[in-house]
Amino acid sequence: MTDPRRIQVPVLTRVEGEGALDLRIRDGEIEKLQLRIFEPPRLFEKLLEGRPWSDVIDIVARICGICPVAYQMTAAQALEEIFGVTVEPAIAELRRAMYFAEWIESHALHIHLLAAPDFLGFDSVTAMAEQYPDEVRRGLHLQGLGNRLLALLGGRSVHPVSVCVGGFTRLPERRELNALLEEYREALPLAEALLAWTATLKLPDMTQDFPAVALRHPQVYPIEAGRIVSSEGLDIDAAAFPEHFREAQVAYSNALHCHLHDRPYLVGPLARLNLNRDRLPPPVAAVLERTGITFPSANPFHGIVARAVEILLAFHEVIRLLENWRAPERSRVPFTVRGGVGHGCTEAPRGILWHRYALDEAGMVRAATITPPTSQNQARIEEDLRQALPRFGLERPDAELRAFAEQVIRNYDPCISCATHFLRLQVERAP
Repeated sequence: MTDPRRIQVPVLTRVEGEGALDLRIRDGEIEKLQLRIFEPPRLFEKLLEGRPWSDVIDIVARICGICPVAYQMTAAQALEEIFGVTVEPAIAELRRAMYFAEWIESHALHIHLLAAPDFLGFDSVTAMAEQYPDEVRRGLHLQGLGNRLLALLGGRSVHPVSVCVGGFTRLPERRELNALLEEYREALPLAEALLAWTATLKLPDMTQDFPAVALRHPQVYPIEAGRIVSSEGLDIDAAAFPEHFREAQVAYSNALHCHLHDRPYLVGPLARLNLNRDRLPPPVAAVLERTGITFPSANPFHGIVARAVEILLAFHEVIRLLENWRAPERSRVPFTVRGGVGHGCTEAPRGILWHRYALDEAGMVRAATITPPTSQNQARIEEDLRQALPRFGLERPDAELRAFAEQVIRNYDPCISCATHFLRLQVERAP
């Protein structure tokens, strides 16, 4: 037997959070592969215990600075289930627009600053901008429009403050919406051009077999509502999530690994598009068809194209929602606090986000469980690496293997900080 080659990526770059990769190759096979998440657990579930229900939405927003709306909307959904709240249609429409704004800023950031440099052969967006200045400017403009809509609807773009149980604490004025609506209309061709551009990128051709999991809505492309479905026939409501999905601690990571029926699975833009291609509005479907890339796709690297599809979708949806929106008489519906258990599941930029809260009769949090998309993708990323690296060529130089492995990981847009919520501690004591 030959001595093993050990390839280490001590700190992953161009991802949100801190992680590392350990890879050991012996006799032409992967002997050890560990995606280590060493960010300390932040214990958000435990921080929520013993607090009143009214603290939940603001606290969970701090889990992520990139996708706080996802956490707020999912928490609101779970609490509204407990309190028996049904928001008014105008409120639901405004929430949908706000959530799409987050998709725009998050997807644009990932495509241009984190992923595209990999496919174009650059080590950073700064180097990429020297040869692709127009593309980088376009990406930053689209991201900025997402942030501006977030600030308008949420009070600020990072950790918004307007979302509350039953609706919003404040509704925008029509003139404010009209001004931003016009900018979204003007930017629609830019979103179309972005999708066309991502389809021209030279992406690795590596198909894989994986279960895809996403929400599915009977009428529209899912973001804030729907049933949890999979490419293998799963179809459940949010309350049934623990019956099919299992989280487990691995010794080398502070992020839990989640499995569906004991298998790694994919969540995120590619999974959503694979399962909801027929829910795209006709103008978006037409632009996608012109790219020549077909979905469902079994190539994980088509995730960057799926993100561009969702940016274009988000622009169409925001324009439609803002054009037709009429302010309701009240910004939130009244309700009575009561005890119970509530569940929420929405589509964060990186995939399904699941919450469960148990409240006592006074509205105090007795238990909280949050399963973010990145922890759901952890096992899938490792499985992707196990399949993709041998196809890439384990005999290649260490530097090439290291660079390709990082590219695979970045392709998932992992939000590592989101994934490090809690650590299960098992203590064994000698008698």
